[in-house]
Amino acid sequence: MGFMEDVLGSVKLPKIIKAQRYFVDDTVHDLDKYIAEQLNSIEEFKSILPGQRIAITSGSRQISRLPEVTRIVVDALKKKGADPFIIPAMGSHGGATARGQEEMLRGLGICEETVGAPVCSSMEVDLIGTALDGRPVYIDHIANQADGIILINRVKAHTSFRGPYESGLMKMMAIGLGNQKGAQHYHQTGFGEMSRVVEEVGKEVLKKAKISFGVALIENGNGKLADAVCIAPKDIPECEKKLLVRANEYLPKIFVKDIDVLIIKEIGKNISGTGMDCNIIGRFNEDSTFEADTHIKRIAVLDLTDVSHGNANGVGRADFITKRLYDKISLEQTYPNAITSTATISVKIPMILKDDKMAISACIKTSTLRHPEEARCVIIENTKNMNTFYISENLIGEAKMRGVEIVGEPIEIPFDQDGRINLDFTH
Repeated sequence: MGFMEDVLGSVKLPKIIKAQRYFVDDTVHDLDKYIAEQLNSIEEFKSILPGQRIAITSGSRQISRLPEVTRIVVDALKKKGADPFIIPAMGSHGGATARGQEEMLRGLGICEETVGAPVCSSMEVDLIGTALDGRPVYIDHIANQADGIILINRVKAHTSFRGPYESGLMKMMAIGLGNQKGAQHYHQTGFGEMSRVVEEVGKEVLKKAKISFGVALIENGNGKLADAVCIAPKDIPECEKKLLVRANEYLPKIFVKDIDVLIIKEIGKNISGTGMDCNIIGRFNEDSTFEADTHIKRIAVLDLTDVSHGNANGVGRADFITKRLYDKISLEQTYPNAITSTATISVKIPMILKDDKMAISACIKTSTLRHPEEARCVIIENTKNMNTFYISENLIGEAKMRGVEIVGEPIEIPFDQDGRINLDFTH
């Protein structure tokens, strides 16, 4: 028996119990009709002519009903006789290559077979203007050659900066459509300047590019589509501010603020730009001035989603990872994102343990508790699924006080023969 097995093999793991939390479940039911009614009130949509080539943006996140929303917009354009196509708008993601970005979209369910329009991917950009601080403003070359550009993106709190515009349509115009070259220019002064940069560059794109309209998506706390708002280009700056406030009201959090150990089954670019949502785990960039409202001593991440294609951005926020996750990391996919965004902490490699059981044991062993067996533990699937999770027995009382439903009886943490946790996170 080696040192690690000898030290960690004796760690007593707590019993856990399944828990479920229910958030406000606002949703859109007849999505086709809902979007169609909005589009017919936008002059820029009504003025689209037969034969015009229209670019539709798609980012790198897994957003509720995104393929469906995209297909509805594609169908509406085809009915007008237009020729729509999809443009990856994700800055440096996908390894900062055209093929990598196209593959990422396919993994998210965005391809010609699912949305009815081809994907046209390129990292080439055109210079279309200058921001107020003198930075060049770039836009994807293929999108810029189109007769119009439609923005589709989720509005939500960003994981690395705060401001009137965070993740949303304005950021997609500034960072996403700018491809790697644009994203590098806008990130070079750090996240402290990012909100201002997104606003200035986004407004310059609105002024110089052929933006037809935007579709802003909002998810509820259950990770489901709560609303899809179609916005005329002139209204995007003011409307998005209000939508961000609304989106923040839905943002789910861990029910308890102080945790000794958080176990995350998987991270990935489809889940969050930082693999796991920093707003939930309370760990931000090194230059961040955010005041975390969740305090977690140790975090272990057990796996990386396949759709990330090896991009393990965000892994540096964990304390321990498994060998399984480490073996999936592609530096070619991961490093361009970190170098472009300047957030190097996101890609630092944590301690590597051979399996889930050892990683969990290491978290508990190093949680600086006099009685490690009393560690306050939470196990989640990922930071998008905050509905169903598992907690240690000593958190049952607090969970009930905060409206969390306890399911079943406490059990030993189940592992398969390879040392992987075997838990059901469906809800």
